[in-house]
Amino acid sequence: MPEVDNVATTAAVRVRGLVKTFGEHRAVDGVDLDVPIGSVHALLGPNGAGKTTTVRLLATLLRPDDGEASVFGLDIATEAAAVRRRIGLTGQYASVDDALTATENLVIFGRLLGLPRRRARTRAAELLAEFDLAEAANRPVTGFSGGMRRRLDLAASLIARPPLLFLDEPTTGLDPRTRNALWETTRRLVADGTTVVLTTQYLEEADQLADRVTVLDHGAVVASGTPDSLKDSLGRSSLRVRLLHGTDLDVARETLTSVFGPGMETDVDGLGLSIPVADPSVVADAAIALRGRGIGLSEIAVVRPSLDDVFLTLTGNPDTEPAVV
Repeated sequence: MPEVDNVATTAAVRVRGLVKTFGEHRAVDGVDLDVPIGSVHALLGPNGAGKTTTVRLLATLLRPDDGEASVFGLDIATEAAAVRRRIGLTGQYASVDDALTATENLVIFGRLLGLPRRRARTRAAELLAEFDLAEAANRPVTGFSGGMRRRLDLAASLIARPPLLFLDEPTTGLDPRTRNALWETTRRLVADGTTVVLTTQYLEEADQLADRVTVLDHGAVVASGTPDSLKDSLGRSSLRVRLLHGTDLDVARETLTSVFGPGMETDVDGLGLSIPVADPSVVADAAIALRGRGIGLSEIAVVRPSLDDVFLTLTGNPDTEPAVV
């Protein structure tokens, strides 16, 4: 299990009022953040929301203009060297050298981190096996696929087994199989005691991995909570039906409105209908009513709000007030 050097704290990351400006642009605007040890915390938001800048600040690659932040109780501004010894970072772009082999890349990272040569080679072999890259150990990275490069990049960030790992959009551009493999690797790391701060454009990724989510927009926090609590904050679930025949649309709308009341939405193809439901148990009533009118269905289901709905509701609106749920 990664060690925290006996730092007396229950928070891996604590941030209050963090600010970073570039000229007149306020990239990070008063961010507050708490990440408990042993958890996965996802930062969501559209491009330019401040996710990567926040990570770069916490990783001591940038200095804040205002506010305070600590990693395992260590101030990122005044104790940056100590912070760096406790973190790993996988950025959006691969940091490995294409001209070197996978082993050579990891050995160099190990040596830079102060490992003796023999230990660096041993650690490289351990990580290549862990990330299913052992067969490619002596191949130049230039011939690696995108998924292999990403796994090697993640392996490099774990040379020293840091207790805190920053993953900045780690699966962007990967195929679904490789993405799922990286999710499993992340789960294994957390099970072994690593804390993860994750930025991602994939809402499913946050839903799968994160214990808690913070949504950023225009550099500010607009919501924070567990994935389930954020979904629940949007309100009721919806009944979703798909008709077999578009000619039944008007009768289906009338029937469902009589059961559930107003609020019906219709898909552009005229076959899909969605209406809010407060009590999912009445869905059976809807199915019986539609069958009684001779309306054929290809699909009927109760759909909960998703993180996609949360994202679209909370971002891009300058009047959105921060929410903690």
